[in-house]
Amino acid sequence: MRIIIIFLSVISCQNIAEKKKPNIILIMTDDQGWGQTGYYKHPVLDTPNLDQMVKNGLRFDRFYAASPVCSPTRATVLTARTNDRTGVFSWGYALRRQEKTLASALQKVGYSTGHFGKWHLNGLSGPGVPIFKDDSHHPGVFGFDHWLSVSNFFDINPLMSENGSFVDLKGSSSEIIVKKALEFIEEKSNQNLPFFTVIWDGSPHIPFMASEKDRNKFQNLDKRSQLHYGELAAFDRSIGILREQLRKLDLAENTIIWYCSDNGGLTEIYPETVGGLKGSKNTIWEGGLRVPAIIEWPSVIKPRITSYPASTMDIFPTIAEIVGLSEADFIKPIDGISIKSIFDNDIKKRHNKIPFRYKDQGALLDNNFKLIATSIKKNKFELYNLKTDPREKQNLATENTILFEEMRSEFLHWNQSVDSSMSGRDYPERKVLKNPESHYWNKDNRYEPFFQEWIKRPEYREQILRVR
Repeated sequence: MRIIIIFLSVISCQNIAEKKKPNIILIMTDDQGWGQTGYYKHPVLDTPNLDQMVKNGLRFDRFYAASPVCSPTRATVLTARTNDRTGVFSWGYALRRQEKTLASALQKVGYSTGHFGKWHLNGLSGPGVPIFKDDSHHPGVFGFDHWLSVSNFFDINPLMSENGSFVDLKGSSSEIIVKKALEFIEEKSNQNLPFFTVIWDGSPHIPFMASEKDRNKFQNLDKRSQLHYGELAAFDRSIGILREQLRKLDLAENTIIWYCSDNGGLTEIYPETVGGLKGSKNTIWEGGLRVPAIIEWPSVIKPRITSYPASTMDIFPTIAEIVGLSEADFIKPIDGISIKSIFDNDIKKRHNKIPFRYKDQGALLDNNFKLIATSIKKNKFELYNLKTDPREKQNLATENTILFEEMRSEFLHWNQSVDSSMSGRDYPERKVLKNPESHYWNKDNRYEPFFQEWIKRPEYREQILRVR
């Protein structure tokens, strides 16, 4: 009898653990290329803390940013929709307030939500500036209870905005936002509340700035590359701080950490950033879209490597399935799928293709085959087999005409649906409501009173001098 009671008690504890909502942390770097990690044996960069995540989690060898530039990819994370559907056509565009976001959906089911770092979805371009409390598109509008954010990229000693109040911070930007996020996490865990924490780093985006200690690890490189890789070293260190503190708070086991980059790597950095792939940021080749990615969730995911293709558009649907969100939490159509099934199964084939569209370029990924539109308007398409030709050198359009025509037709059909979304037909209003035009903050009257003070700051000086 006693054995039965103990057994039932164990089962009951397991059921309680399974029902407990996982904490969720999304981490994104800014312009980190697919090859820029230690676990891919980069020639100069060590990333011991990312490497530890790999040893403890699910490493993706074929994970894709949904766009080759930053703001659009961020929009896809929050909506599960390709960027053009959401109005974020390129960097510096504002996310439409008519969109439904992952943060808002999680708020409804009891999550405390926080955003820390780069936002870049409120229509402002130029080096990151603190966001006003009354900004029509600040993170709070899209479901974040607490935010310590800037409009765009940011570096050492950043000036940020905490729920609309400007704060001048000192130190490594990566460590600052991680430590601030940990304060939020500890507070919510003490209140026994599940948390959803978004940490969008500003590294290693230009202008490259790193401490002497981090820069000195790369003395044999040119100055730009030294600083660039110094930023990545600081970012990796912040990952170590985050993971260690989660363990100290006894939160690590039931916390999902999903890390990736926002687009492919840069061309002006040496050694090269994309691991030998073709293209870079701003292109729809593998080097512009494929990014490093890891999911760590110790209580569920056993360590392994997957070649299953996935994208940032899959993040929202996956979390929705894990947490039990409803279909009503999405604006339809969505372009991502839940990939929860691969967490404990070695599934190799994806049944839903991954579509991409950026300006006049596009792509459609069907496992090993990739259709590329070098110009949608001019109907210029190419076809590649990534398994036999990972560097996209041999166009198979004339050799495999049946598959080529099938994928081209499917892409064009999908492309029409995106055009329909752009007209506003997905929204209850059946039209697009007014959204801020993309513009540089140095031409925004709200920021002009700060010019005299900010011209002393190296990150803002050039932007201010342009309008004087």
